[in-house]
Amino acid sequence: MAPLEVINAGFGRTGTDSLRTALNMLGYKTHHMKSFREDPELNDPDDFYHAYNDREHADWDYIYRGYSAAVDWPTAAFWLELHRKYPKAKMILTVRDADSWYKSVKNTIASYQQHSNNQVDSNHPRFKAARMAQVTCMDGRLKDAEVFAKEEEIKKNFLDHNEEVKRIVPADQLLVMELGEGWDRLCAFLGKDVPIAPYPNVNSTLEHQKFRADSMNALQS
Repeated sequence: MAPLEVINAGFGRTGTDSLRTALNMLGYKTHHMKSFREDPELNDPDDFYHAYNDREHADWDYIYRGYSAAVDWPTAAFWLELHRKYPKAKMILTVRDADSWYKSVKNTIASYQQHSNNQVDSNHPRFKAARMAQVTCMDGRLKDAEVFAKEEEIKKNFLDHNEEVKRIVPADQLLVMELGEGWDRLCAFLGKDVPIAPYPNVNSTLEHQKFRADSMNALQS
């Protein structure tokens, strides 16, 4: 199904799971961090891990085979390479206020990654996914409690990333989408009819925490 038609450069916790659900409702098959759990036959975390360490030789058509859109990490770590590989793809940048973003990440992804440093060993079947996530999510910053505690630096990295995307991607090819937006601008940008169903709102902090708690229990079993 490659090449990708839609690529989201936004960091996790900017509405990426809601966007994934929305894109699927519009007829795309969308890659997301959850795809490693939901579509294991299409997703080997090592493909993304090795691509992170050797982007020049990454086979993006193979890595994203079966998908027509991609959002969230690890895609956000490769947005520039993917933009260059698929120059006709529509680019989306999901954004939110830096303070609320930091708080959300602190209570979800960062907490999980920092804890899983002590829980996942190389013999566990989820080791590859954890290793991949720990390097691709903000270049490893989220896994290091000491680094992530430098709140202003982390927020600056988030804002600098957003500005870089807006600087590089042509304005007519980029949709900057605020957290909480609905269908209208997204559908206009993609040339799709607005669905009758409400725009999805999924993976809240509480939902994410429950999912991660279940995952940690599984790691310990």
